This record gives sequence, structure tokens and C-alpha cells, in this order.
Amino acid sequence: MERRRFIRAFAGAVAAARFDAFAQPAGRVYRVGILRPNAPPKSGDGAVAEILLAAALGKLGYVEGRNLIIDWRYAEGNLQRLSVLARELVQMRVDVIVAIADAAVRAAKEATATIPIVIFGNFDPVAAGYVASLARPGRNVTAVLIAPEGTLAAKKLELLKEIAPRARRIAILAPEDASSLQFQLPELRPAAAALGIELAVVAVRNNDYADAFARIATTRPDALFVIATTYFVRDRRPIIDLTMKYRLPAIWEWREQVEDGGLMAYGSSLSERYGRVAEYIDRILKGANPGELPVDQPTKFPLVINLKTAKAIGLTIPQSVLLRADEVIQ
Repeated sequence: MERRRFIRAFAGAVAAARFDAFAQPAGRVYRVGILRPNAPPKSGDGAVAEILLAAALGKLGYVEGRNLIIDWRYAEGNLQRLSVLARELVQMRVDVIVAIADAAVRAAKEATATIPIVIFGNFDPVAAGYVASLARPGRNVTAVLIAPEGTLAAKKLELLKEIAPRARRIAILAPEDASSLQFQLPELRPAAAALGIELAVVAVRNNDYADAFARIATTRPDALFVIATTYFVRDRRPIIDLTMKYRLPAIWEWREQVEDGGLMAYGSSLSERYGRVAEYIDRILKGANPGELPVDQPTKFPLVINLKTAKAIGLTIPQSVLLRADEVIQ
């Protein structure tokens, strides 16, 4: 699916939802704060989270400008700003804070012990100390996870090795914010050792992807592992273009990234996960105690492969992998 089709599809969902906004009582306007470590999208193409969340809330009867205000706060890569932005949301008396990624969660928890917080991330919130347990998170916090029991990083590395069996060195594209690495890299290292693979971690600096890929090229990798992070959802297009330029087989987290030209993805559905975030927001706005809402974990992890991309970089996907794919984009 091309980028414009993706944006039109979800924009249509948002518009359609406006006609179904009957679920909430008239007169009450709810305020939801979204705290993100990355920069705001530069165009509609990068506004995946914004579009998906608005569409999901719209289906539940919440329409911006009618009974809902969404306050997006972006740290633009400056993690120190997250604390200031979190306090802003608290001062605005938002009804719920959605904290996306580890650094945002820390800032939100430091800013308030009373306003409900919904974590959205790719890490174990119990191990991180954010919730007491998956069944009963406790206090003012619950979570919607991208992956259960870790980050799926090891499984994705195994799949990448299957489609590039001769790979001996795999580059890891990481964001400048290292918080994503602290959960995924510990899973990748033992998996790489078992597969006989050397890892080369390269972080993006100042959103300069051309520079990052030039540095990746110096490591002479056989394939690329794209760290699961909101940064790389927003900036998927330039990353995809550069993987094509360097003819690197790459594995991603989300189906949407493969629809736009990424080679392969293994992970939960981005639209389904944001749908669950919206449902948790709805339940909290209707009076649910976040500390009693079980941490939500995905149960389906589609394997999606883009054969057009494989052909463009001269890669033949093994039949054994194609047979296991949930979707093959021609």
C-alpha cells in the first residue's frame, strides 16, 4: 500500500467516526495528554500514531473539537524536556496521560501519582519497576504492550538470518535515544552469539539518516535490523529508501513499514495496539481504576513480507519462510 493510500484510509476512518460520535454524554469534554520523546511528524505521512489513535478514539465516540481534546507533547529527541512537558500536562489537568516509550513513562510517573497513566511501549513494565504486576498494575498506571515477554528482538533476528543465511555481520539501526536499546539489545546479543552473527550498532545522530547509513556501510553488514521504536515508524520512508540504496535485507516491527516498502516485519499490529490504547482511555474516562486494569499484551504477531522489495534488492526469500508468512505483498 502506498503512503497516500495509507493516509487516506485512516483519514477516512477518522471522518467516518465523526458520524458515530454518540457514545459520550453531551457537554463533557475530555482531555487526553500524549507524551512522546520524538519530534512531531513533518507531514501527514509521518503522523501514523496521531492518525491511528484519533481513528480508534473516534470509533468509541470521542471526536476532537466536540467532546475531546488531545494534547500532544513532543520532546523532539531532547529527553530532558520530557519532565517539563509531563508537568505541563499535569498543570493542564488532563484526564489521562498516554506515555509512549520508557523515557516518557519515567517523566509521567515523576510528574503525577494521581492522573491515570497508560504506558505504550516495547518493554517489560514489571522489570522496569513501573507496575506491580501484569494482572494488577497498581496505583495510577496500566499499560498496553507492543510485545509480550520481552521485545521479540531475538525471534526477528532469527528470521533475518533465515532470509539471509550467509549473513555474518548484521547492523543494528538504533535511535539517538538509547532507551529502546536497553531492552532489545540484551535479547539480541545471546541470539546473535547462538547464530554466529556479529552485531554492529549504529545510532542515528540529529535525524541524519544518510549519515547513519554511511556509517553502517563502513561496517560491511550483510543485513539490517531496525530497532522497534516510534522514531522509526515516523521516519520509515527515508530509512526504507536507504535500505534500497544499499541493497540491505532488513527486518522491521510493523506491517505498516512493510506496506511502505520495507522488506519484512514480525510483530503485533500497530493499528490494533492503538485500538487497545483507545479502549483503555475509554475505560478510564468512564471511571475504571487504571491500577486494576491488567496490562494488555498482544497475542498475534503476523509475519509480513514484501516480495517486490526482495526482488528490487536481488534477494530470494526461502520458500520455508514464505510458507510461514501471514501476508505476502507482491
